[in-house]
Amino acid sequence: MYQLLKDSYGYLFEDALLEEMAKVGKHRKFNADEILMEIGETIKFMPILLNGAIKIMREDDNGDELLLYFLERGDTCAMTLTCCLGNNKSKIQAVSETSGDLIMIPIEKMEEWIVKYKSWRNFVFESYNTRLMEMLEAIDTLAFMKMDERLYKFLTDKAKVLGTTEISNTHQEIATEMHTSRVVISRLLKTLEHEGKIKLNRNKIEILQF
Repeated sequence: MYQLLKDSYGYLFEDALLEEMAKVGKHRKFNADEILMEIGETIKFMPILLNGAIKIMREDDNGDELLLYFLERGDTCAMTLTCCLGNNKSKIQAVSETSGDLIMIPIEKMEEWIVKYKSWRNFVFESYNTRLMEMLEAIDTLAFMKMDERLYKFLTDKAKVLGTTEISNTHQEIATEMHTSRVVISRLLKTLEHEGKIKLNRNKIEILQF
């Protein structure tokens, strides 16, 4: 496990910290579309993503979901960090977008390493800042963008995270993540195709412009 951590975080953390992470951490593989964390779940571990992509979702009182941000290689989740420090239950749902690997760090090590390792402290604070900016961007998107602009941003953001120009999500899956209806998404996808920004194929959406 040390080598996995070294490959993903060797540029960021000193060897002593990597060795501790390998000693106390639990390696977990996950598949695409796997629920990794549920709302209300007691958090005992902090996830450190080695590879793959995870989407972080919020849920309203009616059970409707909204995408907040994606996690990629080298990321951790600020919402999880907050819950760890406050000894609270999870406020988010984490669902894997692709298959991948993560290291689960016991939460009691989090505060210990903030004092012990400057690199860890910087990593935690930078993670907070990055995720906060992404959540503010999500709020701005909801408040100020028209639905077709939101959809195009959603598609291009997902394509960048996945490292591909083709997206395999169904219209209903996109509608669920964007907190709207399938009919609206299908209509707007046709509009984006007419504008030459995407191409609708069988069970796939190809991004033509970024």
